[in-house]
Amino acid sequence: MRATIIHGPGDIRVENVPEPKIVAPTDAVIRTVATCVCGSDLWSYRGINPVTEPQPIGHEYVGIVEETGSDVSTVRPGQFVIGSFIASDNTCPICRAGYHTSCRHRDFPNGCQAEYVRIPLADGTLVATQEQPAEELMPNLLTLSDVMGTGWYAARAAEVKPGSTAVVVGDGAVGLSGVIAAKELGAEHIIAMSRHESRQKLALEFGATDIVTERGEEGVARVKELTNGLGADSVLECVGTKESMHQALQSTRPGGNVGFVGMPHDVQIDGQQLFFSHVGLRGGPAPVRAYLPDLIERVFSGRINPGKVFDLTLSLDEVAEGYKAMDERRAIKALLRP
Repeated sequence: MRATIIHGPGDIRVENVPEPKIVAPTDAVIRTVATCVCGSDLWSYRGINPVTEPQPIGHEYVGIVEETGSDVSTVRPGQFVIGSFIASDNTCPICRAGYHTSCRHRDFPNGCQAEYVRIPLADGTLVATQEQPAEELMPNLLTLSDVMGTGWYAARAAEVKPGSTAVVVGDGAVGLSGVIAAKELGAEHIIAMSRHESRQKLALEFGATDIVTERGEEGVARVKELTNGLGADSVLECVGTKESMHQALQSTRPGGNVGFVGMPHDVQIDGQQLFFSHVGLRGGPAPVRAYLPDLIERVFSGRINPGKVFDLTLSLDEVAEGYKAMDERRAIKALLRP
């Protein structure tokens, strides 16, 4: 089968590799219907995360179940499924508390930018739709495997409530999904921080009420200006740099909350400053599996259309162009068709 292999910074190739097989009785093998390039994949593409040898890449997927292990009971061959980027059993105490990405038995599906993928812990990881989705729903459903679920977790971790004010730091696919989440959770004012016109338009379409183009202290000042000098009730940090985290913390009012879902790189937080700010801070890998049933229903009912973050569609053979376009910010997110 064809699969995407990263060999080093800027070096993405499609190669022929063996098809995955059932390894454990809890596994499933799916035929990928759609996959994509994630913003977090760019950390390796840019050489920020070291790549010491060629390896498969990709962790977002929707597909058709081809084969299941003997212990799998909740999905069956022929069903259309969506799964989280981290596999979980959905039964351990951590999963039951809603933090599936810290499951005691978690595993890591990898190499999902491919024609077929082995999904461990299939019963706890995959959610089947009641019917084969219409083609136009595929981009929406694909976002649920990561970016929409991650944006949702950012809003939940930031404790977005009806009538509240939310700030979204980051205008990539996760940040734009966070705008949707904040809107769905009832935020009255949603401030999207963005300097890119196409992304600003999409943020406004998704529910943002204000756009802030400034950064640093000027950005904080603009947020304060829009919030009567207080700062926001909830801030969604969707980037993962020290600058974006500083922006988020400084934009939050005392007693407010920051939900951080950008993978942190070189982020250091002053404990004393955090202590006196009275700002709550919660984040981590999004427990996408916890939200899948709800988000699937919202997509099928037409309440949300997060698939609009895909502004580039390519064949799997063109995956290198998808990485390049996202790296150069010519695309928000690239959808791949095997």
